[in-house]
Amino acid sequence: MAVDIPADVQERCKGLGHGVGYALKVLCIQLEENPLLGTPLEGPSLYTAQIDGETFEDCPELNVRYAYGPPLLAAGQVQIRSVEGTRSLVGESDEDGEDGEDGEDGHEHAPDPRLEELGARQVARAWQGIESWLREHAPASYASLRAGASEDEIAAAEAALGVQVPAGLKALWRLRAGVHRVAGAGFLLENQALMTPDSVIAFHQQQMFSQQQGGNDEFTIWKPSWIPVCSFGVGDHTYGLYLDTETGQLCHWSRYAERWPEFESLTTYLEEMEDALATPSLVTGAKPGLVNGALMWGPPNWPDPEAPWVPFTG
Repeated sequence: MAVDIPADVQERCKGLGHGVGYALKVLCIQLEENPLLGTPLEGPSLYTAQIDGETFEDCPELNVRYAYGPPLLAAGQVQIRSVEGTRSLVGESDEDGEDGEDGEDGHEHAPDPRLEELGARQVARAWQGIESWLREHAPASYASLRAGASEDEIAAAEAALGVQVPAGLKALWRLRAGVHRVAGAGFLLENQALMTPDSVIAFHQQQMFSQQQGGNDEFTIWKPSWIPVCSFGVGDHTYGLYLDTETGQLCHWSRYAERWPEFESLTTYLEEMEDALATPSLVTGAKPGLVNGALMWGPPNWPDPEAPWVPFTG
């Protein structure tokens, strides 16, 4: 049984480190022997496996997303779907010329530009796939999209947040700076809405103020490194997802100070949504459907007889 690595995945791996190709070959041999060694994801036939960067020279820690067998593939087939770096290479020199994982001040290295570039490309590719689907099948949701943010607008948002915005989120903002407050805008998974940079800044500052007023070392309301990405509604921030810039994870928040990781990364989140739209019959949770030309994940708990939800079957 051979493990398939698509050409686009091989190309993206080139920017991660010279040792990535070899590390991936080793993983493929392991998958040939045991295709179930990874951790199952929510979607059927989808798994994720980790590669320890310290085991291989010139290779960062990696998350490898792959598919195995039916219904996505034929019986016995394995295909690598994405390879994503999770941290910088260990042992590279920092700006002060010091080697190792930490600099003289004990802080971790700045993000590896190669990983940042790869993440940006992966986010852009997945979002463009989602947007193409909206254009064809959900015109009301497509019409809710705002234009992309300019470099000046992104720089201003980064300055206002006081934290470096990851390249993946910047890539998304360059394509679309959130959505308008119109019907059909909440088309992301769990029917959430992509926040505008302005709303991101306002909510982040509000939460940081709450942290200063009521938070402490034992009770964290918000951290500077948490950047909100999408919310329950365009103007409703009861709950949503934020990007933890320290871990790269996309995490849940609620107004009751509930916080937990939901996705390995922004890339994983968008790729899972893109996969669900491409093969809705394989989705085990909420499925994509249409209401008056808008994408809605359902079936809804409270159906509206005047605006029926119609599942999308492809």
